[in-house]
Amino acid sequence: MIRHLNLQLDSFHNKVSYFNKIISATLPIFPPIAIKPFAMRYVAGETVDKAIDTVKELNDNGFLSTLDILGEHVNTREESYDTRDAYCSLYNRLGNEELNCTISLKLTHIGLEIDQNLARDNLFTILETARECEKSLTIDMENSPYTDITLKLYKEAMEQYNQVGTVLQAYLNRSINDLNMLMSPHLKLRICKGIYREVPEIAYQNRDDIRDNFIKLVKTLLKGQGYAEIATHDIFLIDTLETWIKNKRIALDRFEFQVLYGVPMGNRLKHLLEKGYKVRIYVPFGEEWYPYSVRRLKENPNLAGYILKNLFRKSS
Repeated sequence: MIRHLNLQLDSFHNKVSYFNKIISATLPIFPPIAIKPFAMRYVAGETVDKAIDTVKELNDNGFLSTLDILGEHVNTREESYDTRDAYCSLYNRLGNEELNCTISLKLTHIGLEIDQNLARDNLFTILETARECEKSLTIDMENSPYTDITLKLYKEAMEQYNQVGTVLQAYLNRSINDLNMLMSPHLKLRICKGIYREVPEIAYQNRDDIRDNFIKLVKTLLKGQGYAEIATHDIFLIDTLETWIKNKRIALDRFEFQVLYGVPMGNRLKHLLEKGYKVRIYVPFGEEWYPYSVRRLKENPNLAGYILKNLFRKSS
């Protein structure tokens, strides 16, 4: 009898999961008003004021943060200048508020697809403001066509201001070679799994292979030079690396853990803080919240049913 009930429950959960995956795949056709109430758990509002309030709350609770103005792949020089100016203004705001917060940006958001020199000029203008405000900058990594130019501009940026970091993605085969090439005392490197779809010829497809490479990258960095930003929500990776760090007696000023704003982690982040580790929250905000939120929801299909329920509630 119990076995029969368990089989029925498994069948029910499988059907719910399948249904949610279908909903998740069709999310782009849903109107923003249906998604927004849920999306705001992953996005710190649409305005700078909302973002600053979120950072203040995080700082008050012991967390570091990094802000990202949502958007990428601008189409005109004017849009790239607007983004550049928005980031400069944001740095000034962070400096005036004296918040424990850095900034992260994507090069396509400041004109990389239009012209590399345009992106470089905009980046260096932002860097000058970062230097004046004594704040760090992380150059986010995008999909593989941009890897080489991102690392090239990162190295050029480091010559202008050494409080600049970048990102390597554990699912790319090349990342360990890139790490060895970048290694230096001033290296500030966020290591993440990677979210873009890449072909098997250049990227690991198996979860365990990606995990193994993630661990390899973090260990290589911490056994070498530089500062590791361990960016993952994978509890297995956090636990594995925390144990290794403790056993190897890695200094607390060599690394930090990072997670995305709004992603449920239970009490894990609080426990990391209690152990004396630094934890930084990646906080996206801005008017481009809709495409970002759709990506987040697609990564978690089990939550997609909420959107459909909310849509029906709005229309009733």
